[in-house]
Formats: sequence, C-alpha cells, structure tokens
Amino acid sequence: MLKSFRIIVSSAVLLLLGWSVPAEARQDKQEEKAKPAQHEQQAKPERQQSQAPQQQHQQQQSQAPRQQPQQRQQQQAQVPQQQKQQRQQQQAQGQRQQQQQDNSAKQQQQARGQRDQQRQQQDNSARQNQQQATRQHDQQQQQQRQQQDNSARQRQARGQQDQQRQQQDNRSAQQRSPAQVHQQQVAWQGDRAHSWQSQHRTWQQRGGYNGYRVPDDRFRGYYGESHEFRIYSLPVIYVGGQRRFQYGGYWFGLIDPWPEYWSSDWYDSDDVYVDYYGDGYYLFNRRYPGDRIAISFYVN
Repeated sequence: MLKSFRIIVSSAVLLLLGWSVPAEARQDKQEEKAKPAQHEQQAKPERQQSQAPQQQHQQQQSQAPRQQPQQRQQQQAQVPQQQKQQRQQQQAQGQRQQQQQDNSAKQQQQARGQRDQQRQQQDNSARQNQQQATRQHDQQQQQQRQQQDNSARQRQARGQQDQQRQQQDNRSAQQRSPAQVHQQQVAWQGDRAHSWQSQHRTWQQRGGYNGYRVPDDRFRGYYGESHEFRIYSLPVIYVGGQRRFQYGGYWFGLIDPWPEYWSSDWYDSDDVYVDYYGDGYYLFNRRYPGDRIAISFYVN
C-alpha cells in the first residue's frame, strides 16, 4: 500500500516538473521575441531624430532658392526708401542749419541795431548834457554879470546916498547950534551901557519878539543891510522914558543900551541899519558889525 502511494507521489512530482519546464521555456521564447520588437521601437526614434536635421536641411535648401529672390527684391525695394529717407534727413538738417544761420544773422543784426541805437542815445544824451551845461554856464555867467551890475549900481547908488547924506550932515551940522549938539550928547549918555556884554540880551533870551512885525515888501523897501541911515537926523520922541525914532514910516525904540565902547557921537557919525536876525529885529552899526542892539517896532 505504501509502495503504491510513493509511486503515485513520484508520478505527480514528475508531472509537475514536466509542466513547469515547458512553461519557463515558453516564457523565455516570448521574452526573446519581444526584445527585437522593443529594439526596433527604440531605434525608430533615433532614426527619426537623425533624419529630422537632414529633412530640415533639405527643406531649407529647397526653400532657399525660393526665399533668396524674395529677400533680394525686398532689399532692392528698401534701398531707394533708405536713400530717400537719408536725402530727406539731409535736407531737413540742411534746412535747420540754414534756419539757425538765418536766426543767428537776424540776432546779430538786431544786436548791432540795438548797439547803434544805444550809441545814438548816448551821443544824444551827451550832446544834451553838453548843451545843458553850456546853457547853465551861460546863465551863471549872465547872472554873475547881472549881480555885478546890480552890485555896481547899488554901490553907485549907495555912494550917491552917502554923498547926499554927507551934504545933509554938513548942512545939519552947520544949522545946529552948539547948545543942540550938547543937548543930544547929554541925552544919549543916559542910554550908554556900563558893561554891554552883561547888560544886553537877545530876543531869544527875552522869550521871543512879540511886537509889531513889518510886512515883507515894506521891510525890503526901507530896511535891511542896503538901507543905512544916521539917527541924529530922524524925528525923536520919548515914551515912558524910552527914546523912539521914526524911520521908513515906523517908530522903533532901543530895548538895550548902546555899548560903552562906541564913540560918544555914534548916533551922529556912524551908519546904522535895521534888520531881522534869527529871532527878532536889531539895530546894527557898520563900524561895529558884531554888535546887535535889540529894538522893537511901533505903529504909532
């Protein structure tokens, strides 16, 4: 029984082995058949890749003869346009240069015109200034001549007045008696200062002049440095113990005493005049021009 079982198992094993070997052989044959197919599939892309540049080169070579005439025609068509554009650019540049030259010439011409105009204005101004200076010089000379003539006439008139006054003084001196001369000397001695520098005061020191003011036209006609006179020949009155003299239609009196160093007969021998100085009216003595005696005007 056991022996038969062993025979059955051995047979089964042999059967299994017999089936397995052909299957492996069949599988190996199938793999060998599949390898050439795969090799051909791998070789096809390589051939295709190697054939692609050749095909492109052939296509380029076939297309090159057709593209070269077209490119040549395009290039030949572009040459006149480029030349035309170049000519236009050159013309435009030449026009700009010509316009710049014209503008520069115009500016230079305008600048020359402005310089000429300025030079002409300067020349005109110089001539006008010279003419004005000449006129002013002539006017000044004319004024100087007029002033000299006026001064000469004034000196002549003053000389005539002095001569007439001297004649009147001589006649008056001859007409006055010694008693009248003595009486005037005694009267004037009472108005003489002991120390005039300390006794006299200006109108400013007195608080300003508050008396009657002579109108300007009247004052210029009878008073001032050019109208001198002698006191002794004038009408004299006493008001409140103050001596007043009439001259030029007005009465005026001495507010200050006369300086002690004046001559005792100054009222008879010295030329005096009335003038307005700074702050009021004063009596001036030509022999003592630095002294001013304060006086006041009265209508009556």
